[in-house]
Amino acid sequence: MLPIPNPFLFENLFGVINVRWYGVVVVLGALAGAWLSSKEAERRGENPNAVWDALFVALILGLVGARLYHVISSPAAGVVTFQYYLDNPWITVSLAGLSFPFPRVLAIWEGGLGIFGGIVGGVLGILLFVRWNKLSPLRWLDIGAYGLLLGQAIGRWGNYFNQELYGNPTNAPWGIPIDEAHRLPQFIGLSDLTWFHPTFLYESILCLIGVAVLMVIGRRWQGQLLDGDIASIYLIIYPLIRFFTEFQRPDAWTLSGIPVAQLVSGVLLVGAVAVMVIRRQVLHQTPAPLPVAEAETAAEAESPATPVRRKRRAKPRE
Repeated sequence: MLPIPNPFLFENLFGVINVRWYGVVVVLGALAGAWLSSKEAERRGENPNAVWDALFVALILGLVGARLYHVISSPAAGVVTFQYYLDNPWITVSLAGLSFPFPRVLAIWEGGLGIFGGIVGGVLGILLFVRWNKLSPLRWLDIGAYGLLLGQAIGRWGNYFNQELYGNPTNAPWGIPIDEAHRLPQFIGLSDLTWFHPTFLYESILCLIGVAVLMVIGRRWQGQLLDGDIASIYLIIYPLIRFFTEFQRPDAWTLSGIPVAQLVSGVLLVGAVAVMVIRRQVLHQTPAPLPVAEAETAAEAESPATPVRRKRRAKPRE
């Protein structure tokens, strides 16, 4: 069982700075994801430094998209809904003894982020970067997919420190405690010893498995994949993960009783499968020849290891 965490890594640092674990974990996830994508770029014969150059743009637009998705959502039984932001557009922020108004929409420490908005923003950032640098969009979306899923796996732990993204009460030994102040209305009044499903943990583990699946597919069948296929497979894997973890989201934003995240996941999954089928069956696209570095890697992966034969030394004449 995980203990109830402190949301702050540092409080009142130098008297003015508060550093939340949530922000630290999100940044660590982004850096880990960029590292993995840079290794994939190198393996494909691309410039790995381009990943780090693209990270800034993708991260900024990803945060903007994630925040906007959160703002327009209306979690079930939640207080912070879209209407709340309309009715309370400003928040008072204190810094170095001074107080000033700040747009509540930008106050990511008060509320949170929505991953689907983050995906849209991050993809837009990558597309802008590759267009500016005249790179292949589909190829670089593939490269980014590996890092994005790893970043999600790590970033989900930020929800643990904020005591959010938990499920229904459970007696399972891996349950987590949630203090009264962070419980959903339907769970207030339950015993302090009540444990809850760690939904964030389920999604984190499944995302790590998803990264492994992407890497296996990308290497085992790399000669048969079109540029953009790995990105499409990501849009199959993560929506599947989100569809099932949403069953342990008692605060899910719903539409006609159905979690919106499940509806979005269904659309993305069907769309990704349709794109892969259409490209092959309708447009008759075929994989481009592999660069030399990738072709050698593929050949080594597909051919069994050849035993090294030792030369027999000639027997000297007597």
